[in-house]
Amino acid sequence: MRKLMMAVLAATMLLAGCKAKETAPLSRTIYPEPTQAKADLAKALASAAASHKRVLVDFGGNWCSDCKVLDAYFHDPANKALLEANYVLVDVNVGHMDANLDLAAQYGVPLNKGVPALAVLDEHGQLVYSQKGGEFESMRSMQPEAVKAFLTEWKPAAPCSTAMVSC
Repeated sequence: MRKLMMAVLAATMLLAGCKAKETAPLSRTIYPEPTQAKADLAKALASAAASHKRVLVDFGGNWCSDCKVLDAYFHDPANKALLEANYVLVDVNVGHMDANLDLAAQYGVPLNKGVPALAVLDEHGQLVYSQKGGEFESMRSMQPEAVKAFLTEWKPAAPCSTAMVSC
């Protein structure tokens, strides 16, 4: 019975990995050179301010398989539209946990808990959320729905309209 349960678990994880591979190639380079992070973040903040979106800062490395799965889930059809409609994504390369540590600290992201690690900023650059406990560190054992739930939870509120009584 235990062997059967282990086989089912292995098959489930394999299928989850295959689904990730179908949505975005796991071999592509996700994170630009670490030296680009501050410029990329400034550009994202300007774009977010103009479009009233949030900035989603993804700390990780190209060596990280969980980071690649998260990126694939970001580009999964179920999540891509939600991501693009509400966020400006910035991929911040942490090297081998030795680069952009200042940015991670600035946004309260403890990299010692693992990567990928996320922070969400509002359109003015104020921190809305930062991952504290390595929530996505084991992304390969999670499903795209976990990313959808995260994106839904932290997306910006609908803008106020004059027809609304209170905002």
